Amino acid sequence: MNVLSDIAFWGIGLVAVLGGAAVFYVDSMARATYALALSFVAVGLQVLFLQQNYVGVVTILMMVMEMAIMAVYMVMFMGMNPALMPMSMVHSNKTAIAVAVTTFLALATGILMVDWPTRRGSPPPDVTMALGESLMGPKMLVMAVISPVMVATIVAGVVLAAHRTRYDRFGDDLKQRPADDPQPGGVGR
Repeated sequence: MNVLSDIAFWGIGLVAVLGGAAVFYVDSMARATYALALSFVAVGLQVLFLQQNYVGVVTILMMVMEMAIMAVYMVMFMGMNPALMPMSMVHSNKTAIAVAVTTFLALATGILMVDWPTRRGSPPPDVTMALGESLMGPKMLVMAVISPVMVATIVAGVVLAAHRTRYDRFGDDLKQRPADDPQPGGVGR
């Protein structure tokens, strides 16, 4: 069973890396969003393999919802759906590659050269609860209340920002011109 766990862990790691690379390979913002979501879900699954259930589940839930909302807003606000149209997701290609390689080498060197400390003591009986309290402390209830308030604020902001929709202009028949829009050629209805 240990060999299967190792294969699954490294396979999920490969999915995370390939999903992250796909963000810069695909040719639309929506596809890049879902590739990033796939990469984050794979990272969350790896964290679950490391038996950090709270952080793993929170990472998966948070990233899936964030990427889904981002894709919906892209399609909703970008008109004629340019989120699905081909475009380059890479800017300053040579500089980006140089920075990425330099950062990778610095981090890899740090991982290999640092003298890691040995564990002192033993973990608490419920690691998930201890981690949640360490991250949130006494503010857990506040965060549980603020989250739906923030979602309601986003929805209310969108409703208020869109003062009229296509249904307000056209009614149920979206092919019909509204009375106040002139016909092509300057003649009204």
